[in-house]
Amino acid sequence: MASDNKIRIGIIGAGNIGRVHAAEFSNLADQCEITAITDAYLPLAQERAKEFGITNVAVSPEELIARSDVDAVIVGVPNQFHAPLAIQALAAGKHVLLEKPMGINSDAARQILKASQASDKVVMVGHQMRWESVPMQIKEQVERGELGKIYTAKTGWFRRKGIPGWGTWFTKMNEAGGGPLIDIGVHMLDLALYLMGNPKPVSVYGATYAEFGPKRKGIGTWGKPNWDGTYDVEDLATALIKMEDGSTLSLEVSWAVHMDTDNTPFVHLMGSEGGASYRGGNGKLLTEKFDRPIETALTKADNDEGERRRLSRHFLECIRDGKQPITSALTGYTNNLILDAIYESSRTGNEVKLNWDIK
Repeated sequence: MASDNKIRIGIIGAGNIGRVHAAEFSNLADQCEITAITDAYLPLAQERAKEFGITNVAVSPEELIARSDVDAVIVGVPNQFHAPLAIQALAAGKHVLLEKPMGINSDAARQILKASQASDKVVMVGHQMRWESVPMQIKEQVERGELGKIYTAKTGWFRRKGIPGWGTWFTKMNEAGGGPLIDIGVHMLDLALYLMGNPKPVSVYGATYAEFGPKRKGIGTWGKPNWDGTYDVEDLATALIKMEDGSTLSLEVSWAVHMDTDNTPFVHLMGSEGGASYRGGNGKLLTEKFDRPIETALTKADNDEGERRRLSRHFLECIRDGKQPITSALTGYTNNLILDAIYESSRTGNEVKLNWDIK
């Protein structure tokens, strides 16, 4: 750590998400300093360095990780590189903030978890939806017991026409690990489990479909298509997840679907004493009094600093205080384990029991 006790950060990946991280941590300049950045396309890293006043542009992730003026590494690159870079950074004594999903699959996530457990460094997964104002308000009510026992929940995100970067790494199973399930479904899975109180998942039944992508339909505006590339992932997934305590969670996500949808993420919690609903930044608490349904609206404050700022501050706080992040390596592994089980269930047509052995 620098002599002024600022945490020194290196960013691997200068694309859109790398730029978001650079902007957020630059706004926490009293606590940290971005000392280096790199990207597979170095001119982009140089552009970001100029934009955010970053002194050093490393020619490779390996060079950045090896730098003595980097205490923590942010990994914002395609999914297949998350595990190798995270493990390398931990071995070099660096803290790690990983974009979601933690690993391209549960095997990769397991290796990160094991490396995390063998290290005294912080490993955090960047699930920013946990840090949104309304989910935080819902979580507070859950912890106070206002909803009673949450026995079932429903979550998802339907995009009607939103396949990203057709033919790029986004739509290749061996580079992304899947389609909308691992892209946006992992966000909803993570948020719903968190709001439910982190019950232990024990089994999964799921199905995936590819009705749009192989026909080059349902193309969205995110990413530039590569029409010489391939599409071998799903464009819709659905699953039922059973927990050790008997509760259930249903998950539905799509990149493309013929459906009347407003393209907003949602979570619905159903408890014995009340419920909660989150959709697209707003929410409700639902209960019954005097035989009448009661709803309480939840909104974020006008001056809300934003979920990315809170996420970034939490990462720095965990490093300074040596504490476990809310979105820890274990939560990241849990998500990957479930995602793999959904894909396996879709392939076999059977329910899949989750194996929690990390050896």
